[in-house]
Amino acid sequence: MSADFGSIVLRFLTTALLAAVADTVAGSASAGEQIFDELRFGVSTSLQSGHSREDGVFPEITALFDPFGYEQAVGWQQQLLRPRVHLGTSIGTAGEATQFFTGFTWTVDLNEKLFAEAGFGGVIHTGDLDSNDDGPDLGCRVLFHEYAGAGYRFTPHWNVMAQIAHSSHANLCDGPNDGMTRAGIQIGYKF
Repeated sequence: MSADFGSIVLRFLTTALLAAVADTVAGSASAGEQIFDELRFGVSTSLQSGHSREDGVFPEITALFDPFGYEQAVGWQQQLLRPRVHLGTSIGTAGEATQFFTGFTWTVDLNEKLFAEAGFGGVIHTGDLDSNDDGPDLGCRVLFHEYAGAGYRFTPHWNVMAQIAHSSHANLCDGPNDGMTRAGIQIGYKF
């Protein structure tokens, strides 16, 4: 596999996500509804050790959009068939990588209060590509990005979620592939 394959996959994901977001924004603007389905604010930290460990904490903000009708889904089967779209950033402190990520988010309600979530997409980062003595060697600028989390709803609008996220190139481009693995907590507000 080559960097060309990774670029093709990322371009496809980016085009699909931009089309979904544009459709959501256009539909919401014409219908007088909100643009975002949910906004989340949080912080994470590196889980890696050795030279791949990232110093500092990473403030995060994520916006979720609902172009496929997740809100109308009944039961976990329909929820899985109607992912939301996420767009966000994880801001590097202490000289570490900032990430800009986008992708699809699948949220499944376990009951009225508890939910589980998984996301997959791509990320562009500001980290070092190779020959870095402090922090991960990432190999290429564009990486895959996936996460899993579990959350609790305090009210229909407010929730908290713990998550673990990983970004790497899955050996689809030349260069090292230390990746970035971070865990954190986010507070969400669902409109």
